Amino acid sequence: MEIIYITHPHQLKRDDLHPTIMALGFFDGVHLGHQQVIQTAKQLAASKGVNCSVMTFSPHPKEILSPAVGAKAYITPLKDKIEQIEALQVDRLYVVNFDIPFSKLTPQQFVDDYLIGLHAIHVVAGFDYTYGSLGKGTMETLPFHSRGMLEHTTVEKVQCQHEKISSTRIRSLLLQGNVQALPELLGRNYSISGTVIDGEKRGRTIGFPTANIGLSDNYILPKVGVYAVTLKTEGRTYKGVCNIGYKPTFHVDKADHPSIEVHLFDFSGDLYGKTVSVDWCFFIRGEQRFESVHELVAQIEQDKETAKGLLFCQSMNN
Repeated sequence: MEIIYITHPHQLKRDDLHPTIMALGFFDGVHLGHQQVIQTAKQLAASKGVNCSVMTFSPHPKEILSPAVGAKAYITPLKDKIEQIEALQVDRLYVVNFDIPFSKLTPQQFVDDYLIGLHAIHVVAGFDYTYGSLGKGTMETLPFHSRGMLEHTTVEKVQCQHEKISSTRIRSLLLQGNVQALPELLGRNYSISGTVIDGEKRGRTIGFPTANIGLSDNYILPKVGVYAVTLKTEGRTYKGVCNIGYKPTFHVDKADHPSIEVHLFDFSGDLYGKTVSVDWCFFIRGEQRFESVHELVAQIEQDKETAKGLLFCQSMNN
């Protein structure tokens, strides 16, 4: 997959580009609804004998238009989004830098410069896709703005359990800790990536050594608690139990950010400095404070057995 990063105003020339079917969206999560948009563009491209491209944006418009809100946490930060889109086997990905000048483009300018100007002959987007300043352009106005120079396909909402699959819904489930519901929306487990860093090393003193994960990007995290997870590194996958939280048994004051600590069941070795990804499979319980280390150890042992059972059943069903 070819990746082209664009900053407005771009210098690309229509005549230098092959005609393309282009899928449009922010695509945070690259969930099953997003995948439907991209797969529709791929099918059209195959039928017309042209290539398929995807256009997305970075950062999220809210980070630019509402800076007081601060940095936004993502389901799939840009690196992960690129990997997920590449897995769908499209020919080209445009990553447009969303900044103030770009945000001020009129809908007509966006269509002229970023669709017609990039040799899109047909665009595909979800029913709620908007473009141009203040999102005034919609899939209903696209025929007017395109002046017959491109066709378009609108993908209606994709549902699961009679409810629209959306990034908002996925975020809500993560904040509830309901990670086991996410494969039906994402087509995969929710995953984060990072590097194993030094922690307090307390786990090894109580018989449960853990890998302390330093995030590689600004992910939205599940609610604090204990989860059954899998950890992937260097081409291998390990089962484990993860605590995300503030360790109230040992700390009175709450840290600025929760720690993410994974205890692996069948692993011996050194993970420090290694890049890992963590798949969140099942929520086990919320974080709680224990009166003694003995009580904590007993609970961790129970959590470990619960996680083993859940992950074993999952592997049997796959």
